[in-house]
Amino acid sequence: MVFDLIIRNASLPDGRTGVDIACDKGYIACLEPNISAEAVEVIDAHSMLVSPPFVDSHFHLDATLSLGRPRLNRSGTLLEGIALWGELKPLQSVEEIVARALRYCDLAVSQGLLAIRTHVDVSDQDLKTVEALLQVRDKVKDYIDLQLVAFPQDGVFRAKGADEHLLRALDMGVDVVGGIPHYERTMADGARSVRWLCEVAAERGLQVDMHCDESDDPLSRHIETLAYETQRLGLHGRVAGSHLTSMHSMDNYFVSKLMSLMAEAGVQAIANPLINIMLQGRHDTYPKRRGQTRVRELRDAGISVAFGSDCVMDPWYSLGSADMLEVASMGLHVGQLSSREDMRWCFDAVTEIPARIMGLEGYGLKKGKKADMVLLQAHDPIEAIRMKPNRLAVIRAGKVISQMERRVAHLALSDRPALLDPTDYRPQE
Repeated sequence: MVFDLIIRNASLPDGRTGVDIACDKGYIACLEPNISAEAVEVIDAHSMLVSPPFVDSHFHLDATLSLGRPRLNRSGTLLEGIALWGELKPLQSVEEIVARALRYCDLAVSQGLLAIRTHVDVSDQDLKTVEALLQVRDKVKDYIDLQLVAFPQDGVFRAKGADEHLLRALDMGVDVVGGIPHYERTMADGARSVRWLCEVAAERGLQVDMHCDESDDPLSRHIETLAYETQRLGLHGRVAGSHLTSMHSMDNYFVSKLMSLMAEAGVQAIANPLINIMLQGRHDTYPKRRGQTRVRELRDAGISVAFGSDCVMDPWYSLGSADMLEVASMGLHVGQLSSREDMRWCFDAVTEIPARIMGLEGYGLKKGKKADMVLLQAHDPIEAIRMKPNRLAVIRAGKVISQMERRVAHLALSDRPALLDPTDYRPQE
């Protein structure tokens, strides 16, 4: 038999080495050492890491790459970012949003990021962002799994008509119900929004992903309401709370109760390390809070926790590069996840775990799964997080859709090697 593609001598995230991966008709047909077959295309991995694609379970594609338009966020704060986004919305066209989003998708492919859950602002009557990202979802469907969340950025009850706009967005084909309860006018309205949005999701058979308690206020406890409504409506495994930063300020007794409720309801958590380390704690002098939710504690309580990137070059965050390994690295550092097991888990938090949260079908490096994968210039997940390596090959449905050259330095030093490969520096084990 002649396969479409064979990757030979690969290392896998689970520690296996010397593995061949044969791809046929868009799927993994065989995954074992020394496959004795031919292929139309053969890639020698040279013992480098082959990973399933990176997954970003929390992003804002409608605002990405808009940095500087109509002005810069001078304070760098969350609230100025929201105000700036409000200034940009009436100025931008559907065509502009589509063009920016597609440029970002090109960048994502080059980084091996082939699945994105993006929140789409549905606060305005014209729903330009929804129209634009529905077009983008269709344009990139052959190489990126793009999941859209109906997100009422200005509050589903705070902004006039936002509840109606959200329902229209879902009718247009948006995939997931979103919310932002801590931005409603009162705590009571926030709780009311969680209840209504979960009821909408239950009625329509949809997933839920809410911006929840993105605040330093320990009394912002909408995640408790989200866990309750998940349990009440039987939405187990279909609900995620994103950000959850108020948990870093809550007392430990309440958090212990809260995590138990989340685990019981099957509520999942998505932390956004780059953004929250930048935006949270702005009212603190010293000591200054880290900003990230309690990643280790949530994980250890049996809750699925993923890392998202949130923003790249937009009103809230002027940096970013679509590199989920940068996100994993920040999450690792902020969460002090420094054991070997913890660091390997951080790699899972930008691959396997968000894929499960999004419900991606056919994801993973197993026989019968989709032939989507990334060849990295690294030997293992920890080295990948440390090095942020080149993506030597990005593969979708068994076809190479992006390639990079190996990163090698040419040295001109007396009595030293002429070439330096950064992967030569490895721990002694």
